[in-house]
Amino acid sequence: MKHPLKKILSLSVIVLLCLNAYSQQLVDTTQQVIAGRSNSAAQQQKPYVILISADGFRYDYAKKYHAENLLRLSNGGVSAASMVPSYPSVTFPNHYAMVTGLYPSHSGLVNNGFYDRDRKEFYNMGNKAKVADGTWYGGTPLWVLAEQQHMVSASFYWVASEAAIKNTRPSYYYIYNDKIDIHNRIAAVVNWLKLPPEKRPHLITFYFPQVDHAGHLYGPDAPETAHEVHYVDSAVNELYKAVKTTGLDVNFVFVADHGMTKVDKDHPIGIPAAIDTSKFIISGDGILVELYAKNKKYIQSTYRELKKEAKGYQVYLKTNMPAHLHYGTADDWHNRLGDIMLIPDYPKVFSLYNNKSIHPGWHGYDPAMVKDMHATFFAWGPAFKKNINIPAFPNVDVYNMISRLLGLKITGKVDGTNHLANEILKN
Repeated sequence: MKHPLKKILSLSVIVLLCLNAYSQQLVDTTQQVIAGRSNSAAQQQKPYVILISADGFRYDYAKKYHAENLLRLSNGGVSAASMVPSYPSVTFPNHYAMVTGLYPSHSGLVNNGFYDRDRKEFYNMGNKAKVADGTWYGGTPLWVLAEQQHMVSASFYWVASEAAIKNTRPSYYYIYNDKIDIHNRIAAVVNWLKLPPEKRPHLITFYFPQVDHAGHLYGPDAPETAHEVHYVDSAVNELYKAVKTTGLDVNFVFVADHGMTKVDKDHPIGIPAAIDTSKFIISGDGILVELYAKNKKYIQSTYRELKKEAKGYQVYLKTNMPAHLHYGTADDWHNRLGDIMLIPDYPKVFSLYNNKSIHPGWHGYDPAMVKDMHATFFAWGPAFKKNINIPAFPNVDVYNMISRLLGLKITGKVDGTNHLANEILKN
C-alpha cells in the first residue's frame, strides 16, 4: 500500500503538471491584426525599417565577444561608440524612450515599476493588465505616429506595443511571450514584407531578451553571456538573410536599452532605519528606491535622518536631484517620481526584501557615472551612410532619426534632437 504522504505528493505533482499545462494553453501566440488598416499611396513609396532591440546588449559586447555578423553588417553602415540610456537605465523606460523621444519622467514610464499618486496604484512590468493599459503611457510611439499618418506598422514585441496608446496599436503585433521560436518569428517578419504594398508594414520592431537574462544571472563577463551574444548575432544574421529574399531594400537599426555591470552582491544595502513604512509608500529596489510621502509633513524630517545614516548610497529630494538625470521636480510631468530618492553608490545595490537573492549582474545606474550602462547602436541599409563611426549620443535621438527615415512628421513635444539623423542618414 502506498504511504499516505507519498500519495499526497504524487497527487500534488499531477495537479502542478495539469496547472502548468493549462497555463501553457493560456499563452496567446497568435498574431493580432487590426482590420481596415492600409498604407496611403504616398506611404507606399517610403522606405522600410526594422528596429531590433537586444535587451542588455552592452556597448562593447559585439567586440568583446566577437559578434562577427553584427560587426560585419555595422562596418558597412553605422557604428556608434555607444548609445547613452536615459535614467534610470532599466528596460521599460529606455525601450519607450527610444520609440517616443521622451525621457522617462516625461513619458510617464518612469521605471519598471512605480507608484502613481493620482491613480493611487502601482504600475509593474510583470503585471500584464497594467502593461496593456494605454492610459499609463504618454508620448506618441513610432508605430502610433506611423498609423496616424496612414503608414502600416508591425511589432514582434516592444515595450507598450500591446497597449492602445492614443487608442492605437500596430496593425500587426504579438502579445509578449517566450513560446514562439526564433525561426517562426523571422518567418512572420518575412511574411509581413511579402504582403501587398498597401498592407505591408514600413516600420517593424523586433526584440531579444536573452543577453539581459544571462547578464543578470551570471554577470557581464560570464561564458553564458557570451553564448547569448552569439545567439543574437546569429539570429540577426538569419533575419537579415531572410529579409533579403523578399527583394526589398530594408534598413536595419540594432539597439539595446542599457548595458550591464558586475555589482557587490555579497554586501547589499538593507532598508534604512529612518524609513517609517506607515508614513511612506516604497517603490523600487536594487538601483533606485523611491519614497512617496503619505503626508508631505514627513518629507523633510525623514530626508534629514536618511542623510545622517546614509552609507553606500546617496539621498535626494525630488527637488534637488541632479539636473542631468531629468528625474526631478521640473521633469515630473506625470507626478510619478518619489518625494525622496535613494541611489546606491556603484557597485552597491539595495535589497529591501530579505528573501530576494542578488544577481551578480545589474543595470540602472547613472550612465554618466558608470560607462557599463551604455548600450549598443548599429545601423545599416540604403538610408544610412556607409562605413562611419560616430561618438556616443542620447537614446532619445533614435525617435527623430527613424521618423525622418520614414518621412513621418513629429507631432508632439519630444526630447530627442535631429543630431543623430543629420549625422547618419544620407538625406
